[in-house]
Parts: sequence; structure tokens; C-alpha cells
Amino acid sequence: MILAATLAGCAPAGQDGQNGTNDGGTPGAGGSVTVFAAASLKAAFTELAGEFEARNPGTKVTLSFAGSADLVTQVSQGAPADVFASADTRNMAKLQDEGLVEGEPRNFASNTLTIVVPPGNPAGITGFGDLARAGVKVVVCAGQVPCGAAARTIEQESGTTLSPVSEESSVTDVLGKVTSREADAGLVYVTDARTAVGKVESVPVPEAATAVNTYPIATVKGARNKQAADAFVDLVLGSEGRAVLDSAGFGDPLP
Repeated sequence: MILAATLAGCAPAGQDGQNGTNDGGTPGAGGSVTVFAAASLKAAFTELAGEFEARNPGTKVTLSFAGSADLVTQVSQGAPADVFASADTRNMAKLQDEGLVEGEPRNFASNTLTIVVPPGNPAGITGFGDLARAGVKVVVCAGQVPCGAAARTIEQESGTTLSPVSEESSVTDVLGKVTSREADAGLVYVTDARTAVGKVESVPVPEAATAVNTYPIATVKGARNKQAADAFVDLVLGSEGRAVLDSAGFGDPLP
């Protein structure tokens, strides 16, 4: 595991890492911290939450994954989030506009879309244009969700119009439609495709380079445990967070 290998060379808990952050080991960062994160971050953040708890005994990290737009709505309505990690800057900006973010959000990762199909690729999908063929059952994210916005950008840039049979509220729901063979193809992040190896096959989408999503993270205004929330954000932004995100297939944050 890359995280374990990275930890072997890390400073002890509570000492600064090379990037000036403490990489999660913060004295006094106990209690509980609730992290709202984009569905595509589930595997990476679950691993990081486990590491955070190990480095901060007595701390409990509660994770809530969903589409970024849904999470923004929940926070706006008073849901008790301490940290928010979005799959795009647009949804983070909504929280900023409402005065619900501490300081400036920081970008920590990027991601692009790929096509996934059931094993054997029964519909013979070879590229983005094939998704517009008559009779092909395509599933995408809804437009207000970051993965849906990226799909719309690819449609516009490629001059291809899709007629999806379903628009889902999170990328994991799209993946589920394909793994259950309810759809011939779906548009998900490359990181999601990695988590479903053996259940889906990937078809590259060169056009996805025109729609790269940047992931920002921030402590939520009024966080019940700001110290632990800030420490978790530091962990994600630090060398250990980068290693876990790299392993999951996320790209570096865009400048």
C-alpha cells in the first residue's frame, strides 16, 4: 500500500511535513469530525480517514458521500458538516457565496471522464460518438452534478448530442447502472472505473481532456470541531493525501 510506504518515511505525528502541513497528526485534534465529500472520493477518503484516526487517537471521522450538488444543498440547510470536498469549483463557490466556507478553498486533485461498459462490451462502444447511436442505452450524471457538467462540455466540444436513458445524482449511481447491466454504457470518472475493474471495461475518451474537473476542499464555517477539520484538510493536502490520491488515479490539481 502506497500510504503505508509513505508513512514509513514520515515525520512523527505532530511534526510538520515537507510541505509545511502536519499531515494529520495534530495534538488536541480529538473528538469527531464530519466530512462531506464527492462520491468519487469514497475510496481515497475512506483510506485517509482511517489514517487520520490512527494518527489522532480518540478522533472519529464520519464520512458522507454524495453528489457535490446534493452535499451543497445539505450544508446550506444546516447539515452538520465540518469539511467539504467538492468534485468541482462551481459547487464550492456556491458555499462560498453563502458565507459557509472558512477562508479560501484549496484545490487538491483533478479528474476526467471515461466510458465504462459491461464486460465484453456487448454494444460495441469504441468512442464517445458511439454513445449517440440509436438503441444504445447510455447513463450519465445530471447536469448540476460535476460529472454531468463535464459530460455536457464534452458534448459541446465534440458536437455530439447524447440521449441518455437516465441521469443520475452521483457518479457512483452511474457506475451502478452499468455494473448491473441496466445500461450499455456510462460516463464516470477514471477513478471510478479503477474501483470496478472486473465489473466494467473502460473505453478511453480523448475528448475528456476538454473537461477536467478540479477538486477543492475547505473547512465549513461554524465547524463544530474546527481544529480537527483543519487537520483533516491538511492531511488531504499533504504528502500522504497526495500519495493516496495518486494511487486512486486522481491527477494533480490544476494551477
